[in-house]
Amino acid sequence: MLCHIVWCTKYRHPILTGVIEVETKTILAQTCTEYGWSLKAIEVMPDHVHLFLEASPDEAPSTIARTMKSISAVHIFTAFPKLKERKFWGSGLWSRGCYYGSVGAVTEESVKRYIENQKSNIGGTE
Repeated sequence: MLCHIVWCTKYRHPILTGVIEVETKTILAQTCTEYGWSLKAIEVMPDHVHLFLEASPDEAPSTIARTMKSISAVHIFTAFPKLKERKFWGSGLWSRGCYYGSVGAVTEESVKRYIENQKSNIGGTE
């Protein structure tokens, strides 16, 4: 199953930049490898994440997203403890919701191109 998953930081805080962006990409890629998911494309925007991955059809996208969000939040808060103090006191890193899209009517190449072009589309529509 090919799946496009998007989720936002809590309160849409634009904190996923610089070293935090790099660390987020790294931990998400490592998590995909550890769980046997094939990462096709990733883009970390200042306030949200786009992932395009392939997983077994018996794995629910919601379970994949929950796993990715949980592991990455723990990792990022451990690596950047000041972040929790300043922006996310008393709450998690990620908002509750997610977008899930399966690839069928849209080609795999179209989804990859969309994700890869996110940074150049800032200010336009998502």
